Amino acid sequence: MKNKIRFGVIGAGLMGREFATNAARWHHLKTPGLWPEITAVCDPVPAAAAWFTDNVPSCTQTFTNHRELLASDIDAVYCAVPHHLHAEIYADVIRAGKHLMAEKPFGIDLPACDSILAAMQERPDVFVRCSSEFPYYPPVQELLRRLANEEFGEVFEIRAAFNHCSDLDPNKPINWKRRIATNGEYGCMGDLGLHVCHVPFRLGIRPKNVRALLSKIVRERPDGHGGMAPCETWDNATLACETEAGFPMLLETKRISPGDTNSWSLAIYGTRQSAEFSTRRPKTLRTLPYTSGDRQAWREEELGQDSAYPVITGHIFESGFSDSILQMWASFMDELAGNVPPFGCARPEEALLSHRLFTAALRSHANVSVETV
Repeated sequence: MKNKIRFGVIGAGLMGREFATNAARWHHLKTPGLWPEITAVCDPVPAAAAWFTDNVPSCTQTFTNHRELLASDIDAVYCAVPHHLHAEIYADVIRAGKHLMAEKPFGIDLPACDSILAAMQERPDVFVRCSSEFPYYPPVQELLRRLANEEFGEVFEIRAAFNHCSDLDPNKPINWKRRIATNGEYGCMGDLGLHVCHVPFRLGIRPKNVRALLSKIVRERPDGHGGMAPCETWDNATLACETEAGFPMLLETKRISPGDTNSWSLAIYGTRQSAEFSTRRPKTLRTLPYTSGDRQAWREEELGQDSAYPVITGHIFESGFSDSILQMWASFMDELAGNVPPFGCARPEEALLSHRLFTAALRSHANVSVETV
């Protein structure tokens, strides 16, 4: 097949398998362009790597050391590993001259993010982006088109949230996301935060300062050996930001949000139009157009497969999480080919800004203060 990009996957867990299944359905795109082909996988757990060799015919190489994978015949890497490994592995990928789709938060902390960016400066020929799939739902793409057409008037508030409730059960065993050494002090902000920052930052909305409210709700969990282990990281975070544009931006990341499973939402309020979207209703865009003297009434539009990259699915059918991941990867491959995508993947400089925000949020909560970002 022409125009193949040979990928290695580092981290054969949930998101690595999502990438593999979307690479397998690349024909779902009407104009597939560059084609990702997974040829190698690296994971310290043999059973995880075996899933790839059992289910991905093109994946013929397995490794337990990422440097061995980088020495193999690949062009690019998708890396989904715990946060404390980002700085070393991402820098190694970049210095090896392999294009990189990274996972958030792009380093366990601000110094780690800085070190990855330093590696990028050494290899400006390497293309690097960060995973953030939720903006690729069709209603969000429609919202962004209306913003580009200046239909909102003066924007006076933005709200974005990413909430789930997988950790409400106190008997759920502890894992690496509950430990500072592997997840980092950001807690839920590092794990979920770039998802809520991606769209505002891409729109040029920059936080000037932040007042943060951070919560630890479940303070210990079963350690898997008959005892209990302390939960060191933040479960929930609410960040109230003043933007450089002078209006408020409210960002919410929660691991314990009762009733939510994987709920991402975005609301933008303007003087001539407002819009709201939530993955709870994945094909619905709520809008409130307004002119002086009008009654105010929200209306709902049901959108089908109005995706950034056309697909073979009929227009009337609902788009979902897997579709948004496919669109994100299409955007990555499109930009890698040298094109300007309809909406690009999260950039390293946006990840850096999120680190500055989350670092300021830690100070804010500790000092009960408004902190400059």
